[in-house]
Amino acid sequence: MSRLYLIPTPIGNLEDITLRAKRILSEVDLVLAEDSRKAGFLLKHLGISKPIRAHHKFNEHKTLQTVVEELKHGKTFGLVTDAGTPGISDPGFLLVRECIREGIAVETLPGPTAFIPALVNSGLPADRFVFEGFLPHKKGRKKRLEFLADEERTIILYESPHRLFKLLEELKEWFGEERQAAVARELTKMHEENVRGTLNELTTYYNTHTVKGEFVLIVAGK
Repeated sequence: MSRLYLIPTPIGNLEDITLRAKRILSEVDLVLAEDSRKAGFLLKHLGISKPIRAHHKFNEHKTLQTVVEELKHGKTFGLVTDAGTPGISDPGFLLVRECIREGIAVETLPGPTAFIPALVNSGLPADRFVFEGFLPHKKGRKKRLEFLADEERTIILYESPHRLFKLLEELKEWFGEERQAAVARELTKMHEENVRGTLNELTTYYNTHTVKGEFVLIVAGK
């Protein structure tokens, strides 16, 4: 029966794969992967052999209709990204939307995503929060920061290593030096690190420490 499965994969520690995710990966006809090499490594680790096809932000517009047509003809596909849940700052939205339009069943499995453990571990309020993902690099960045400065809910941001210090400086400028925040790095991995403090303290810390890995920033609301 035609079905698209969105399958979360570990954000670091391979033990975080769920039993259900492992079963579905073994049952689908084909795995759509953001990075076929990483998907291949995971499948090999799980002892699963399946065809893998690249599906990422650079080709998803071109391959979308082909994938949908195959699904309409009875195929079952599993979509995975490099790490975490598809569609969260990763490819997935376009394919899900088109499948829904075409009446193709979409099933999303629960599983790993980086911002939930980072939020809960931050010590900041987790009852109400807003997920912003990656801020715009240029156009619209200043306007977004200005808007978020008055946000009362806890704010969740993603950032890459080479942009982390710049972002902390910008947050300090717009939110104030004493705003509480936390930075989570390399979650579930061997070198996992959680640093908490004011934006000023975090800026000072990362000015003297090596910046490597994937980062989640949790910032207190106003």
